[in-house]
Amino acid sequence: MSVLTRNEAQTRAQLLDVHRYTVDLDLTTGDETFGSRTAIRFTARTAGDTFVEIKPETLRSLSLDGHPLDPERLDGNRYPLDRLTAGPHELTVDATMHYSRTGEGMHRFTDPADSRTYVYTQLFMDDVQRVFAAFDQPDLKSVFDVTVTAPTGWTVLGNGTTTQAGEGRWTIAPTPPISTYLVAVAAGPWHSVTTTHAGLPFGIHCRRSLAPHLDADADEILDITRACYDRYHEKFDEPYPFDSYDQAFVPEFNAGAMENPGLVTFRDEFIYRSAVTDTERQTRAMVIAHEMAHMWFGDLVTLTWWDDIWLNESFAEYMGYQTLTEATRFTDTWTDFGVARKGWGYDADQRPTTHPVAPDPDAVPDTASALLNFDGISYAKGASALRQLVAWLGEKDFLAGINTHFARHKFANATLADFIDNLATATDRDVHTWAAAWLRTTGIDTLTAHVENTGHSWNLTVDHAGNRPHRIAVGTYDHSLDTQTGTEQLVLRDRFELDIPQNGTPATQPGSRPDLVVLNDNDLTYAKIRLDPDSWNTALTHLSGIPDALTRALLWNTARDLVRDGLLHPTAHLTAARTHLPYETDLALVQGVLGFAATHIADRYLPPQDRPTALATLTSLCRDLLRRTEGLTAKDWEQGPATTTPGSPDPGLRLTAVRHFIDAATQPDTIQDWLGEGTVPGGPELDPELRWRILTRLAVLGATDGTAIARELDHDPSATGQEGAARCRAALPTPEAKAAAWHAMFTGDTLSNYLFTATAQGFWQPEQAELLHPYTARYYPDAIALAARRGPAIAEAAGRYAFPVHAVDQDSIRLGEKALDNPALTPALRRKLTDQIDDLRRALAVRDTL
Repeated sequence: MSVLTRNEAQTRAQLLDVHRYTVDLDLTTGDETFGSRTAIRFTARTAGDTFVEIKPETLRSLSLDGHPLDPERLDGNRYPLDRLTAGPHELTVDATMHYSRTGEGMHRFTDPADSRTYVYTQLFMDDVQRVFAAFDQPDLKSVFDVTVTAPTGWTVLGNGTTTQAGEGRWTIAPTPPISTYLVAVAAGPWHSVTTTHAGLPFGIHCRRSLAPHLDADADEILDITRACYDRYHEKFDEPYPFDSYDQAFVPEFNAGAMENPGLVTFRDEFIYRSAVTDTERQTRAMVIAHEMAHMWFGDLVTLTWWDDIWLNESFAEYMGYQTLTEATRFTDTWTDFGVARKGWGYDADQRPTTHPVAPDPDAVPDTASALLNFDGISYAKGASALRQLVAWLGEKDFLAGINTHFARHKFANATLADFIDNLATATDRDVHTWAAAWLRTTGIDTLTAHVENTGHSWNLTVDHAGNRPHRIAVGTYDHSLDTQTGTEQLVLRDRFELDIPQNGTPATQPGSRPDLVVLNDNDLTYAKIRLDPDSWNTALTHLSGIPDALTRALLWNTARDLVRDGLLHPTAHLTAARTHLPYETDLALVQGVLGFAATHIADRYLPPQDRPTALATLTSLCRDLLRRTEGLTAKDWEQGPATTTPGSPDPGLRLTAVRHFIDAATQPDTIQDWLGEGTVPGGPELDPELRWRILTRLAVLGATDGTAIARELDHDPSATGQEGAARCRAALPTPEAKAAAWHAMFTGDTLSNYLFTATAQGFWQPEQAELLHPYTARYYPDAIALAARRGPAIAEAAGRYAFPVHAVDQDSIRLGEKALDNPALTPALRRKLTDQIDDLRRALAVRDTL
């Protein structure tokens, strides 16, 4: 298949003006294919040659201006349109298209819980051609007029309001001008909850088997949606630009969500079948806010080419967190961003595949390379840069600039240069120089504090390794003198602003030096932070006594960086977690720190002989958290975390402790008892998620078998149950189980994207290193062949989930480096392997420092 190059897109955009697509989809033709008929009205500005994209199962017919064209001229995914004359044209295409099982194009899913079938589109970045013929690039916006024929009993959703014109026949209201990748259709026997807000129809939708769970959370989801909608209308001058707002929670979705105008699609794990923490609810709310921000950033104003993807994702990421904080009960979202998302950006920025937030256009020559930039840099680093921009510029000028941007480019396309020019109209500050330093460069600056006590005052000097300007807050803290709170608590003395670089002048503050000096307090910039030695000692011993959760998040991130850089022993991080997490009050911090301790320290950074001790530390920590949360009643679990009385045990904290206790168990007895009793003593009762989690861990430990897995699947035959069973079967420590799982992943080619991921998650286990050793060498050739056969989505899953991350040794690294020389590597898999191998090098380097 040919990928579209930037040069080809520019040439085609200069030639064509696309006016309207009339698309007719027939979803009643069988389980494998669907019908697709398209008429494209466009104008050629001059005479010339071009092409249209389509990836059919069968190309039945084409015509241009009523004259038949030869279907045999289709070359891969391109049909040539030679010798176009200047003026208006109409191209019609009739084709049979394949349904997808990988979450690309038109994905088809049959729910094992009730045998009902659903389909939905995911057309990003260049997958519209899997559904209908198109000039598939973001700057050829057009009106889309879509009709759908669907089976009886189905409901069809789309970018606009839908009406049923007859039995099984649905019409979707024409869109305003949008990009091809934003067209959306979702069809099936949906369960829906609808309302109106601000004169617009709002709806939320899921498959029927999830109906009770959607109904339980419908008020919360719709309240978040309404609150964000209203807040965006306070921020933005341009009103919401589409005629309705539907949110469909769809099965086997590859991303978190997709910002289709008027029909946002979400992975349906956001409809919770089992108990979740309030932080997980906050994450769902943030995704809702993020996707709604895209209605302006990405849909109303769209990037011209994929080098400017940050104009979509960085803005939606920043606005999602900021708006959620301003408009909903989730007022501490930046703490979760600091401990969960920001590390994603820091990690990506230290790998060989790093790139600027806004890369040079020549660095994104085609769609295949563009797809690789949807990472921690375009999301987390970009959002961090915007947060720093707002701190430097002021929110009033920032919003004035983006409103100018919307007004100038609505229903059209824009570039980085356009955005910076528009921002410059709202301020006297040199935003062009700021953008060059922040958006066009790679890597992380490091800010190191040096504190000097001069008697009646103290001086702060900040060493700045890097080239970006920073406006930061400096927080100063002292031991509490309150006899009731005790000296373990720290109190804020002062917080002052500082511009970096300091230009050789230290900041002088009155009084004796504080016990703790924190650079970047409030976490408003993107940089590694290094405390002075006295402050770091105070932080390690008093971290849980710092009053502000965002400050604690920054310091936990500092500890994380130090471990990854080989400057803090991994066991010192574990000791800090063991000391402070039993007293931590912010659930996002508990989840983030425990996650890093388990997946990085215990599983990778410590040598195998030290892993049992690390797991014992984690289980002891979880027991402390369980003791702290004793006394919860059944009513507490029913009401959920949002209604917890201040000072009472947090069900979310207990749930987090239970999950991590299960995952860290080295002996089966306790968790086997929980599974047999159907409950954890003191709660919670085991819901499907916890039952499958326990069974997976028992499989790893060799304490269950295929019969027990099948019995659990009979009890929970849902899609999630199917994934749980696949994960458990792959985790069994037998040669036969591993061989069957490997065959399913790399040879069978029948697993859906979700079942592939579940199988991969179960396969590699640190406890089974000897059994798995032969598969490390097999991984590279098999993954390369798989990626070539099954495409980018499965390639990404193979690189992320099926990679032997626990094989931290020089032989594994050498195998990986040799594989990178293979010319058959697809771009998606090459990117994942490059990152994974670099992570292995880092883990080995950490071990070498021990």
